[in-house]
Amino acid sequence: MQIDDKRLAGVLAPDASLLVLHEGTVHGEGPAWQGSRDRLVWSDVPNRRLLGWHADGHVEVLIEGTWFMNGNAVEADGTLVHAEHGRRCISHGGGDTRQPEPIVTHYEGKRINSPNDVAVAPDGSIWFTDPIFGIVMPNQGALAEPELDHRSVYRFDPAIGALARMADFEQPNGLGFTDDGSILYVSDTSLSLGEVPGLEAGTKHEIIAFDVGENGNLSNRRFFCHTDHGYPDGLAVDKRGWVWTSAADGVHIWSPDRRKLGFIPTPMVASNLTFGGADGQRLFITATKYLFAIDLSV
Repeated sequence: MQIDDKRLAGVLAPDASLLVLHEGTVHGEGPAWQGSRDRLVWSDVPNRRLLGWHADGHVEVLIEGTWFMNGNAVEADGTLVHAEHGRRCISHGGGDTRQPEPIVTHYEGKRINSPNDVAVAPDGSIWFTDPIFGIVMPNQGALAEPELDHRSVYRFDPAIGALARMADFEQPNGLGFTDDGSILYVSDTSLSLGEVPGLEAGTKHEIIAFDVGENGNLSNRRFFCHTDHGYPDGLAVDKRGWVWTSAADGVHIWSPDRRKLGFIPTPMVASNLTFGGADGQRLFITATKYLFAIDLSV
């Protein structure tokens, strides 16, 4: 572990080690802690599986044959929410062999691109990123021409079924809220398109922050950070307001005032992460074929 700020030393032990909880995914993504079931839910995108890790250590296949699920989130009542590349939708209610029900498929009459990550805000609204990765990469979804001329972050209000376009990016990827919902962080990884044959890379590998106001209105758009290696992909915000983001070499930790606190190396590209466990002090990390965990101090 790399400790760059003494504040992190009180949370992450310098000699802490990664726990290997599971090995065997092709591209693990979208970890979400489902407290009502005491389990960690995550996606194996190319294998089209939704998996569940339980506190006793066993892993089960919750859905076989997903439509290239990527991001997952949990509503206040424990219902799962999913970002699907294949069906190009946001869905909910899946798990335990049941395919979820699509709840967002179009914006202003046009199909959305390929929702990548999803988060439930404290007010119950569902936010998601909508880049084109799932319609330009065959092992991530189904090839298709985008119908929209923008790549955006959206807010869906399940109470009234309203979808709003909140902000545009080159290729929005991960997203996460502070505990009180006052700040939203979004990663933009358009630079990674250069890894796809025939596609031109974008210019972004950064995390952007917004202030969140009434009805989710965003303001004060500002640069937050970028990672030294690879792209800031999935991210999570802890109760201190620290931002933990995955990247090519592991997990990078930043304070709200943009100070680099430290770094957790992983042996494979880290794609996403979340907090969970009985006391919320376990960090789960998806990294290619592995599901890792590391226990933090209170």
